[in-house]
Amino acid sequence: MILADKIIELRKKNGWSQEDLAEQLHVSRQSVSKWEGAQSIPDMNKIIAMSNLFGVSTDVLLKDELSLEDGTSQEVVASVEQRDGEGELPIKAISMEDANTYLKENTEFARPIACGVSLCILSPVLLIILGGFSEYGVIPLSEMQAAGIGLVVLFLLIMGAVALFVIHGMKHSRWDYLEKSFLDTAYGVDGMVRERREKYRSRFMTELVSGIAICIGSLIPMGVILVIFGDKGRSAEVAMVACVGCMLVLLALGVHLIIHASIVWSGFQQLLEEGDYTRENKAFNATPWMTGYWIFVTAVYLGVSFLTERWDLTWIIWLVAVAVCTILAGVFGKKNKNA
Repeated sequence: MILADKIIELRKKNGWSQEDLAEQLHVSRQSVSKWEGAQSIPDMNKIIAMSNLFGVSTDVLLKDELSLEDGTSQEVVASVEQRDGEGELPIKAISMEDANTYLKENTEFARPIACGVSLCILSPVLLIILGGFSEYGVIPLSEMQAAGIGLVVLFLLIMGAVALFVIHGMKHSRWDYLEKSFLDTAYGVDGMVRERREKYRSRFMTELVSGIAICIGSLIPMGVILVIFGDKGRSAEVAMVACVGCMLVLLALGVHLIIHASIVWSGFQQLLEEGDYTRENKAFNATPWMTGYWIFVTAVYLGVSFLTERWDLTWIIWLVAVAVCTILAGVFGKKNKNA
């Protein structure tokens, strides 16, 4: 039985005319007439309102394979009890407009966050290059002058990164409820999101694979330098300094691609409640960790670098972070699925 027939049957069962139902739903009689004639479909807010009025679940109204006898009490609409017994998660209605707006804003959110992490990786490049070149007499600057210029640029880039995290994080926080609620999407939203996800899939794979390849390939310049110069004293040392700067630039590019692709992809997964965002994961408080993970890595990198003053070596933290990120994604996914 389709939605139109169910509305007609439930309305007549309650002894209401189209005008009576329209008045209770705060719509026109013509709207109800179009619903019952299958000429249009009510939005999710009206579906929820009708489920409350008729005392059936939204699933019964929307799923053609379910009959009205399969209906359950309206408690299904109000909340879903968590399996761990710690409380309830609300169900939030997502309209087509909400879904389109979220996907657009999530794509816009991905760029500044990815740029912020890249700025953190790039922040010590000038400090490393100027410091090394000054030490070996390649540029007419004292080591103190080189360190001063490098530190100023480093802190400016870090400040820019933090500003990106804070400003865009606050703007995007209005969608936090998607991670803390079960979603009841309007008719057609699921199909639209799946279609757009499939269109993005090839780009997602390209960005993800390219990012990982660039991060791993950032070691190539060091290998080339070792082959060309070997152990030739000053020339090898100067070349190695330039090589470290080149590696950080490549790492910044690779991590940028990984983060951007992951955030955009997670937007589709959130609306579809798939992957890390299934209802089971939400019920077990499995919250997304990708953005927080990279901010943590950035803090560790800067902390270790300042304490050891070995900027020429601490870049390895980023390579390790990429590998650990891949492993954690698999471990968390399996853990939440088995829970």
